[in-house]
Amino acid sequence: MMITHRRIQVRPAGALAAALVLAGCTALTRDVLVKESAQPKPAVVSHCSGSEWMDNSMIAVVPVPIVAFASPTQELNEITTDDVLRRCGPPERLVNRHVEVSRGLCVPLTLTRLITLGVWHWCPADVSWDADVTTPAPAVASTAPAAQNQAQGEAAYGGVARAR
Repeated sequence: MMITHRRIQVRPAGALAAALVLAGCTALTRDVLVKESAQPKPAVVSHCSGSEWMDNSMIAVVPVPIVAFASPTQELNEITTDDVLRRCGPPERLVNRHVEVSRGLCVPLTLTRLITLGVWHWCPADVSWDADVTTPAPAVASTAPAAQNQAQGEAAYGGVARAR
């Protein structure tokens, strides 16, 4: 009985290329739109968080088949921080905001760009968010003093109302 051992060689150039490709894919597929980590304000009422799949498809700036492969792309549905955090409330009441977009499924779906000859690329993105919601600011002025000033001004004319 003869036992043979095979030795697997990892070539440094191949390992380096694989590491760079994987690191590049990770950097291109995960995007942090905003990350605030300030101390929470004392009047934090609640915490808002969630995630949702959104369409982040792209189209070539020059939508001519085959030429479109060399053309830059433009997002059809741009994902912005303000649009995502509207689910939590008014922007002035949000603190410790964090919005992250994961485009991991865009990598295997480059097939859509090949099928359309470079014109369109479908990209479903997983958007996650969280923020702390604070109490609303107190009202600065009330309407009662304005009504009193109007009544006093009309009384000065002896009960005769001015035309407005």
